[in-house]
Amino acid sequence: MARSTDSWDESDVRIRPSKKGSRPRTKDRPSHDDAVTGRIITVDRGRYTAVVGEDSGNERVVIAARARELRRNPVVAGDFVSLVGDVSGEPDTLARLVKIQDRKTLLRRSADDTDPVERAVVANADQLVIVVAAANPEPRTGFIDRALVAAYDAGIEPILLVTKADVKDPAELLSNYTHLDFPVIISRTANSAASGIDARSDDGLSARLDSSAVAEMRGHLDGKVTVMLGHSGVGKSTMVNALTGAERATGGVNAVTGRGRHTSSSALALKLADAPSGSWIIDTPGIRSFGLAHVDPDRILRSFPDLSPGIDDCERGCKHTATAVNCGLDAWVGGGHAGPTGAARLGSLRRLLGTDPRMEAQEAKELGSVT
Repeated sequence: MARSTDSWDESDVRIRPSKKGSRPRTKDRPSHDDAVTGRIITVDRGRYTAVVGEDSGNERVVIAARARELRRNPVVAGDFVSLVGDVSGEPDTLARLVKIQDRKTLLRRSADDTDPVERAVVANADQLVIVVAAANPEPRTGFIDRALVAAYDAGIEPILLVTKADVKDPAELLSNYTHLDFPVIISRTANSAASGIDARSDDGLSARLDSSAVAEMRGHLDGKVTVMLGHSGVGKSTMVNALTGAERATGGVNAVTGRGRHTSSSALALKLADAPSGSWIIDTPGIRSFGLAHVDPDRILRSFPDLSPGIDDCERGCKHTATAVNCGLDAWVGGGHAGPTGAARLGSLRRLLGTDPRMEAQEAKELGSVT
């Protein structure tokens, strides 16, 4: 049985003979029995920051460089890796990363729906918090649906966090997801509220988030690795700051373009204080696009559990397009089985499947209006 590339180490790489002659190189590599395990918390310009000895009396942060033989294997926040060399964590020391350990989950995306290259986002996550703002920038169901597909495909539980609900009522947005079973958390700024939690807001100023929303979010994090994902300017880092006491940079939204400013340049894993072992939250940079080229169309369909039962009445080989004859999805939605927003949900599914050019063009326009 073929081995997963996720567990490759430097001994799996075929070594070419030396062209210079005298001493042929051997393919036998060190076993690294003395390697220590670290959790990658961030990656920056070829340097990998890992926590070693997690939750022990000797917990420390180690900076490492990746072994040359692993340069084609992506290492991302959340990865467990094997480290050798100087793993003391002392200033100006550098360890060597020699193995990427088996991954429990891997959240992936492509640059767009035609890009065959998949890009690892984070590894070993248990939950994905999809963050959208009720307004400024306007929420896009297309982005939410894409993130849900990616989460279900990776075996990660989704949570929807809607911020800025004091600016606009998110009821219309949420009506699209009443048939789905995942937590939804509504967050408001509470500058005038007595019961709030201080956190730097998306305009860089001090703000108070509604403490009930922060507490509800916090209740989902114990013992889990949780990833925050969303466009710039929706309040991801603001919520992370409120949850962890960190000071992740935040950025507002351009009043002319409606686009958020990128502030977090790399994913960063932060340990939650006063929480069980293994409680981490990973803040990711604001994304411009979330392609699903790596996801099989059948798996995309299974990510719409409110619609997928309708395919039982499809003819053999049905592509579920808007022009398909006797597609069971049309009858399923027409019969009200997917609720009042069934038609919109079906349109979103067909947009993700790339089967309706008009819908595909509309989503591209929507995704291009935010960053």
